Amino acid sequence: MSYAIAPQNKITVALETFNGRRVLFILTAIAIGLAFLVVVLGAFTRLQDAGLGCPDWPGCYGHITWPSSAQDVSAAEARFPDAPVEHDKTWPEMVHRYFAGGLGLLILAIAILSVYWQSQKHDHSISMSARLPQKLPIFLVALVVLQAAFGMWTVTLKLWPQVVTAHLLGGFATLSFLCLLMQRLSRWRWTVRAQQKLVGKQLALLVLIVVVLQIALGGWTTSNYAAMACPDLPTCHGKWWPQADFIQGFNVLQHVGPNYLGGLLDNHARTAIHLTHRMGAIVVALLVIGLALRLWFFSSTQCRPLVVILLTALFVQICLGLSNVYWVLPLPVAVAHNACGAFLLMVLVTINHRLRTAKFQPVEK
Repeated sequence: MSYAIAPQNKITVALETFNGRRVLFILTAIAIGLAFLVVVLGAFTRLQDAGLGCPDWPGCYGHITWPSSAQDVSAAEARFPDAPVEHDKTWPEMVHRYFAGGLGLLILAIAILSVYWQSQKHDHSISMSARLPQKLPIFLVALVVLQAAFGMWTVTLKLWPQVVTAHLLGGFATLSFLCLLMQRLSRWRWTVRAQQKLVGKQLALLVLIVVVLQIALGGWTTSNYAAMACPDLPTCHGKWWPQADFIQGFNVLQHVGPNYLGGLLDNHARTAIHLTHRMGAIVVALLVIGLALRLWFFSSTQCRPLVVILLTALFVQICLGLSNVYWVLPLPVAVAHNACGAFLLMVLVTINHRLRTAKFQPVEK
């Protein structure tokens, strides 16, 4: 009877793989939406200068939520005499923490389910494409734990720019790897005929790396309060190349003092950071346009829908960046600039994945 059980086991494994993959896909899609919201809330908190809205971690003035009544506020200020309660800054910080914590629990659930369901499959003849991802969900759990540590250090080290920038990068990395996980779970692939070309893999990877560097530069700009170091466009302080201190602006070993709220760098250092971010934006725009043209004209036509989305995201991002300078960093525009940067990164992750997993279909004779 053993010969009859094996096929049944294969059918059971196939059903479990399908159901498990579908559930994990849904959970990952929810996690992506939640991660995107966490990135937006993080930007709102940072731009609202609410990063120290709660002087302790993980609570807020010793509360699970935040002090709201007059009695709670009085007790909180007595406990933290150097940090008076500001209601417009306490709630953004705690709401951001709540959603980040929820995201962490959801990612943990995805990792546990992925490992558990895969452990139920004892037939090693199952192809790699049918197996559920395990390493990536586990890596995401480790990344979330590191993110929590950076969130704590952001408060305890009082907005040290290196930690704030790393925390921002960690949020974008979490979103990117969740996007990659969803691509792997969905099995979405481009199917290309053998005679068609699929070019641009190396350029797509280069663009992705440069965009990540530009995001890091944007985080360094905001964490050093250099977003308005150049109040005019296209010049800076009326000059094409104003006085700028690049050594001090990018000194990652700087002494930050007891509190970095508002920034401690002089104007020349902040100007250097802002100028570099502007130059980085130009490089990103040229590379993205070059990638779009290469994929549109020299690669498979299946690339074109994502190319349109990529160029649209780039155009919106440029408009938002210009608007930040012209309208003196309005909060909704600045938050949208961060959100669009996250979306642009997700599009590039998707393009890179599709280019590297495309299947070539033989030509029928």
